[in-house]
Amino acid sequence: MLQHQFPSVQANAAAYLQHLCFGDNKVKMEVCRLGGIKHLVDLLDHRVLEVQKNACGALRNLVFGKSTDENKIAMKNVGGIPALLRLLRKSVDAEVRELVTGVLWNLSSCDAVKMTIIRDALSTLTNTVIVPHSGWNNSSFDDDHKIKFQTSLVLRNTTGCLRNLSSAGEEARKQMRSCEGLVDSLLYVIHTCVNTSDYDSKTVENCVCTLRNLSYRLELEVPQARLLGLNELDDLLGKESPSKDSEPSCWGKKKKKKKRTPQEDQWDGVGPIPGLSKSPKGVEMLWHPSVVKPYLTLLAESSNPATLEGSAGSLQNLSAGNWKFAAYIRAAVRKEKGLPILVELLRMDNDRVVSSVATALRNMALDVRNKELIGKYAMRDLVNRLPGGSGPSVLSDETMAAICCALHEVTSKNMENAKALADSGGIEKLVNITKGRGDRSSLKVVKAAAQVLNTLWQYRDLRSIYKKDGWNQNHFITPVSTLERDRFKSHPSLSTTNQQMSPIIQSGSSKPSPIYISSYSSPAREQNRRLQHQQLYYSQDDSHRKNFDAYRLYLQSPHSYEDPYFDDRVHFPASTDYSQYGLKSTTNYVDFYSTKRPSYRAEQYPGSPDSWV
Repeated sequence: MLQHQFPSVQANAAAYLQHLCFGDNKVKMEVCRLGGIKHLVDLLDHRVLEVQKNACGALRNLVFGKSTDENKIAMKNVGGIPALLRLLRKSVDAEVRELVTGVLWNLSSCDAVKMTIIRDALSTLTNTVIVPHSGWNNSSFDDDHKIKFQTSLVLRNTTGCLRNLSSAGEEARKQMRSCEGLVDSLLYVIHTCVNTSDYDSKTVENCVCTLRNLSYRLELEVPQARLLGLNELDDLLGKESPSKDSEPSCWGKKKKKKKRTPQEDQWDGVGPIPGLSKSPKGVEMLWHPSVVKPYLTLLAESSNPATLEGSAGSLQNLSAGNWKFAAYIRAAVRKEKGLPILVELLRMDNDRVVSSVATALRNMALDVRNKELIGKYAMRDLVNRLPGGSGPSVLSDETMAAICCALHEVTSKNMENAKALADSGGIEKLVNITKGRGDRSSLKVVKAAAQVLNTLWQYRDLRSIYKKDGWNQNHFITPVSTLERDRFKSHPSLSTTNQQMSPIIQSGSSKPSPIYISSYSSPAREQNRRLQHQQLYYSQDDSHRKNFDAYRLYLQSPHSYEDPYFDDRVHFPASTDYSQYGLKSTTNYVDFYSTKRPSYRAEQYPGSPDSWV
């Protein structure tokens, strides 16, 4: 009937197939086996609007779901993506454009299709949807347009598609960063939504998560980033210069005095940023410190956990790495009073948000002043999230390890912070983890906790305090036999250097934990799946790559996402409740807890970390 000579029959056949496919994977597979996808794709070029709509609706249901990858690949193989783009370019009907972008969103959750969409559709989606709907290049972007923009289902669908595409690996990220107008428009959408107090929409969530993915490994992947001072962290952290800056003499090596220009001075979060334009464009906007404020505003105001995780993950990615802009971002977060906002989110009853925030705080603590402030004001919140006591619900092993790594960074090279940890009751909780008391923790968490305890024991001046509290050396030094148990299981090991507190991916790990495509689109748990195909992180055995192991700790790798809204019956309601999905924005820390959102807000999000997906 899809090939019938009467358009009314074709339209009804497509509509009924859409109805039959709703929630029935067996029917979806059968339609594909009978060649229905090819006929439906052919109908996308039909002259009758109703046929186009119903063909799109049927295709949208046929490619919805985690178990329909074969249908998605089949649609790609019969030219479905170019056909959708032809329809998107020529159609002025809002419903058709919404349906087309909905099909593309569902298609984009399949790894085997992502790069095809990027190659064929990225430019078209950016120029026909993202740029015009965002209003970025429209000088007359009035209030009426803003309302349309905020309710634009086409923009929501397209940003959802881009969110998935941004998780397709390094080449995908490079092409998206270099796509003219894309980064500018996504950030413009966020700025517009922040200015209009629209913090919780799906469009904002998609934009933030896409930007988080594009902020992943910037230091290594973006040529411009290299040109902007990859090797200047030595000055920012006060380290010794490399030996090439020394010259031999009869008294040993003599250090050359390095002439510093004003542009090489470090930036402390105040005043103009050295060597950087005031009006960044394109990919440069990803790492410009001006991006910190909208992320922090979302962290302070949003009640959508996915947006909160995406914003914290963006700051986490931007503050990682050995380049000067990571240091600038850390200073900017302090300047914008972002540290208390991050700390408050540690109390939230959402595993993924806590994990992302804890690792962001770990990165922020690489800045000496931030480390002092976090140790002074946030230690109790970090300790409260460790197992034991009357704190919030138990967190996952990965989140526990992230909290331990944050504690390790905050207490390294800072005895006051180590004392604060002891005063907060942290030693007892850490010892319980390493000694296997209570709920038994994974090796990853045990190693992370053991590393914190080992750091605490290094402060000789504090040992008398520890002993008064009933602790001895055996509590702080975990036997090697404990740390090495199950060494060949899929547990990452910890680095032993002060600068790298995170687990390092080992080669030859056993099968990873399951990752669901529908879980979430952004850069921490993709690595388990991706490492089967390409090793994003260098293995522990590769000594020449040692400097880059830190990326295993404090970068978040991307995920895909798929919206269940797009598996619909023929007559579906126009309005959909998205409340189930759940990004809210220094010297002076007097007002540490005086943020807008009340502290009890964390109690509004009970349940497992995936309950809001």
